[in-house]
Amino acid sequence: MSNNINKVSAKSPLWDLGVHKYSKIFKLESGKKLRNLEIAYQTYGTLNAKKDNVIWACHALTANADVLDWWKGLFGAKDLFNPEEHFIVCANVLGSNYGTTNPLSVNPVTGQPYYLAFPEFTIRDLAAIHQILADHLGIKTVKTLIGGSLGGQQALEWSISGKTEIENLILVATNAAHSPWGIAFNESQRLAIATDRTFFANKPDGGYKGLKTARSIALLSYRTYEAYNETQLESVNDKVTDFRASSYQNYQGEKLCKRFNAYSYWYLSKAMDSHNVGRGRKSIADALKLVKANTLVIGIENDVLFPITEQQFLAKHIVDAQFASIKCAYGHDGFLIETDKLTNIIGNFLKENASKNKKVIKLQHTA
Repeated sequence: MSNNINKVSAKSPLWDLGVHKYSKIFKLESGKKLRNLEIAYQTYGTLNAKKDNVIWACHALTANADVLDWWKGLFGAKDLFNPEEHFIVCANVLGSNYGTTNPLSVNPVTGQPYYLAFPEFTIRDLAAIHQILADHLGIKTVKTLIGGSLGGQQALEWSISGKTEIENLILVATNAAHSPWGIAFNESQRLAIATDRTFFANKPDGGYKGLKTARSIALLSYRTYEAYNETQLESVNDKVTDFRASSYQNYQGEKLCKRFNAYSYWYLSKAMDSHNVGRGRKSIADALKLVKANTLVIGIENDVLFPITEQQFLAKHIVDAQFASIKCAYGHDGFLIETDKLTNIIGNFLKENASKNKKVIKLQHTA
């Protein structure tokens, strides 16, 4: 990745990697402090002269800043959000092992990696870091802020803060506060990690087997009964072992372990648990009224982890929010899979709001 990049101008390259080295001490919501904060991010496209073509994507639990890779079909050269029209920004979150400061980073006080000495952080902290990066890039207005799952939690918190003007907010398969059900899933995964004694050995691959088990547990909340029946059903009736579903769980666990680590997973799952927009505010409903953006909330009808009632709640309490739902046999993972459906829903929403804005401007000129 490149060194600290200066504020983006209208002549920005079509694609860039960056690491913003924050010169100040970052104070977490808990009151604890982080020194030498680094924020890894990627940008695509060109920021126009008016700086009003910014699309900001917030990523989910184990994703990274390369949104054109993990959200293909929605972000890409010929997709709804493309670098030819938009200036796309995606920042890697605090705690992740894809470049931003995380548990494997060196603690400037000890000169050794943090591991389990890393301070716990919240979704609100992740949103605050988005604001730091936006200030660094000279971005004061975000045309469209979008996120799914944990990414949606970040987008919601950032929009509530009111520190950057968000014109359109798109929340997919997310919620206003993480549910007891979701927290229980996350705790079960952390229990699995903690049973692996190597997790406490303070080494980069510590907790490898525990992480593999945790991913297997998580997958059950991301998918559905129907999805497993469609993809893992046996073609013969005489098997008594070595089932396709068993192999699949093992494969998915190994796959994550090759690209992620147990420490980042541990801390990010705790951050997800912390999500509650009502904390420190009058109530959850009152907090949602602070959202000023044109808002679209999208739910997945058979999402086990983030039930559609949670998105309906968001749409009910965010002023003038629109609600849409999609069907997907894959459940929660549908927010990454059903990109054609998302493109149609989001595209229509943005066109409607663009038309409304033109009417408002016309009325102002004729008044």
